[in-house]
Amino acid sequence: MKNYSLLLIAFLFSASMIAQDRGSVVLDVHGTYTFSNNVNFDYGHIKVGDGFTYGAGLEFFPQKSTSIELKYLRLDTSMDIDVPGVANDVNGDGAFNYILVGGNHYFDNGNNAVPYVGGGLGMSITEGPFGGSDTNFAWEIKAGVKIKTASIVSVSLQANLISTVAPAGTDTYWGYWGPVAVQDYAYSYQFGLGAIIGFNFK
Repeated sequence: MKNYSLLLIAFLFSASMIAQDRGSVVLDVHGTYTFSNNVNFDYGHIKVGDGFTYGAGLEFFPQKSTSIELKYLRLDTSMDIDVPGVANDVNGDGAFNYILVGGNHYFDNGNNAVPYVGGGLGMSITEGPFGGSDTNFAWEIKAGVKIKTASIVSVSLQANLISTVAPAGTDTYWGYWGPVAVQDYAYSYQFGLGAIIGFNFK
């Protein structure tokens, strides 16, 4: 079994690498460990637990070093809602479903390990601990290294940050004509470290 593992590693990290060609289409399978974070709003906060983010996406390469990406990601996690003065806090399990459109830029230097940066915009469909869902704006930034192989398979090591922006009541300000209500927002910042397995179908 050990010999088969060594052969597999040698195959994946062969010296003769396949370049990403113009017009390529790559199926990406995502797996990321996402750290916990606090979401603060006027009357309390929500502690979003850590968890495993998984999903899949497609990358299209109009240019050799630039891709356009569409992907779906899901994070199943705990949500602890703390509102001071409320006897029964709402705690339970929920989920974030991300649908993002974006792209990546690869700094291809002819080596098998290619650094890249990227980002995306889209929506986050948040499922609450006791049913119901809410759809809000989301964005992502990311950076990593893509390891190309002699096969159709590539492996990317990546760090990413995804933020969900949700309305959270209003703030009142006094202007020239009297009180003015201004929409307030709550921001979730979810940092993750993970890997992407890519399959090049061109």
